[in-house]
Amino acid sequence: MRIGVLGTGTMAEGLAGQWARAGHTVFIGGRTPANARALAERIRHGARAGSLREAAGFGEVTLLAVAYEGVSATLEAAGAGEGTLSGRALIDCTNAIVPGRFVLATGGGPGVAERIAAQAVGARVVKGFNLCADSVWRMTPPVFADGPLAVPLCGDDEGALEAVRTLVRDMGCVPLDGGGLERARHLEATAAFLLGFWFAGAEPRAALPPAAAQVPYRVRA
Repeated sequence: MRIGVLGTGTMAEGLAGQWARAGHTVFIGGRTPANARALAERIRHGARAGSLREAAGFGEVTLLAVAYEGVSATLEAAGAGEGTLSGRALIDCTNAIVPGRFVLATGGGPGVAERIAAQAVGARVVKGFNLCADSVWRMTPPVFADGPLAVPLCGDDEGALEAVRTLVRDMGCVPLDGGGLERARHLEATAAFLLGFWFAGAEPRAALPPAAAQVPYRVRA
């Protein structure tokens, strides 16, 4: 699979590095050409580098991996409003969280993924990979004592979702369908909620019983 990457930070390196090692062709796009080239060199496995616009037009899948504050400017520089991402699966792994408060910077309005979909003309947005830090995505594979990591995904386009499910599996993880893109805001809120526990040194997994124990909820659903 050909994957364009918008961003040169730690999340871009963690995810793109995994996919390049799995045999996918990766193209890194950055605002600063030197940073994009440096990341491609670190990733290796044939990774290439260029501008944000070049990365946007590179492959079937595009990863948007920048800080929330830079999302709009990055999409603009990539030509998203002009349709450069039209028809492509656009993975949004960003989180809009107020530092130190662990609440959403988007308030009660549309979530980040929905805002991205509105700006990126024709893109098929899939929310995912936002619940873990880059250190987890660098694990080969991300497997823990109770098994492979599950990766929740939200999106409206089945073809785009299936492409991203493939990328999840190629990392050694398990895709977990989370519903349509309108539910992505719940996934974003989950990240804010969990971060509060993690920064406090608590283990939120202890609050989640096995699915089999939640029979009344499953029956009502």
